[in-house]
Amino acid sequence: MSRKTLFLVLMTFALLMVVSLGAVSAQDDVRITLVVNGVLGDKSFFDSAQRGVDRIADEYGVETNTVELGIDPQNWESGLADVMADSDSYDILITGTFQMIDFLAARAHQYPDKTFIFFDAGMPYDNADICVDACANVYSITYNQNEGSFLAGVYAAAMSASDVEGFNPDPFIGAVGGQDIPVINDFIVGYEQGACLVNPDSQVLVQYAGGWNDPARGKEIALAMFEQNADIIFQIAGGTGVGVFEAAEEQGHYAIGVDSDQASIILDTNPDQAERILTSMQKNVDNSLFRAYELYLAGELPLGTAEGLGLAEGGVGLSINDIYTNATPENVQELIAAAEEAVVNGDITVSSVFGAEDEVATVGTPCSEMPASDFDASMYLGM
Repeated sequence: MSRKTLFLVLMTFALLMVVSLGAVSAQDDVRITLVVNGVLGDKSFFDSAQRGVDRIADEYGVETNTVELGIDPQNWESGLADVMADSDSYDILITGTFQMIDFLAARAHQYPDKTFIFFDAGMPYDNADICVDACANVYSITYNQNEGSFLAGVYAAAMSASDVEGFNPDPFIGAVGGQDIPVINDFIVGYEQGACLVNPDSQVLVQYAGGWNDPARGKEIALAMFEQNADIIFQIAGGTGVGVFEAAEEQGHYAIGVDSDQASIILDTNPDQAERILTSMQKNVDNSLFRAYELYLAGELPLGTAEGLGLAEGGVGLSINDIYTNATPENVQELIAAAEEAVVNGDITVSSVFGAEDEVATVGTPCSEMPASDFDASMYLGM
């Protein structure tokens, strides 16, 4: 090798080392701020977001900070604006929930060198009245609740057909929604489709509570559904759903929680009620934030767009805990695993109220009109 060639090789190696060290340094120097429009300790979305940020800090050694804006909505806009204005303290700012869309969308363009990650709602990128400069430096995460709820429906119908104590032979299951709005209906259409996959005679009792913080109303609805021979009810009603759990405990029937592993949350304080929450349909905010950070590091974070994360991305799923394992027959557990795999592989397409115009699903669609599938649930249940 000539001296000139050797010199070029050494210079190239040195340049690569500088680039590599620069990348490591850039990673080490990343600062993340999480802003929650509430307080930690909710044992739901915000705690899950914090777990995701903590995992990023643990695995990548980045500096993180969390700002709690409190429960008064009057403080949320000014609080977020103050945090954003302190732009020397963060490289990535994370916040979420639909209540914060307008506040972030109006200001993100003022900090073009910053990255914003928004969870549980999509920015209206095409609406210039809300998204200044099309929110070009904001990445949004939504969760395919219809897919997770599909598994909840498979589970409810399969358990309804089991001989587990507390279940009757009638194919009735329930769903209590907080309000009759598209996102809640997206849960319900997935739930209905899952139930129909298991048993084409499934009857899903659906009722909306009209609010999110009325446990007494939730209990009233649940008791009425149990009277109609539903033996398991999916609560999609926030604090109102606590009443569903109370009714299940009182009547010796069962419930399915939402958003977080709701049985584990109350296991220490109310074990008898927790035993009645056989599983929950989770939105995995923690997984989605960790995934977003890894995309950011790889230079692949799709800024200016929203991504819907489903079963394949770990964005949603059922809670698999000791209560689930102990209460659920082995064949039902195998069915759930197989149904999830079928959705991930594209063998089952889950309906959605947010589909294309000619594919929009509606609550109450008869099983006979559900999308056809070659998946055979009966081979697991012997039905």
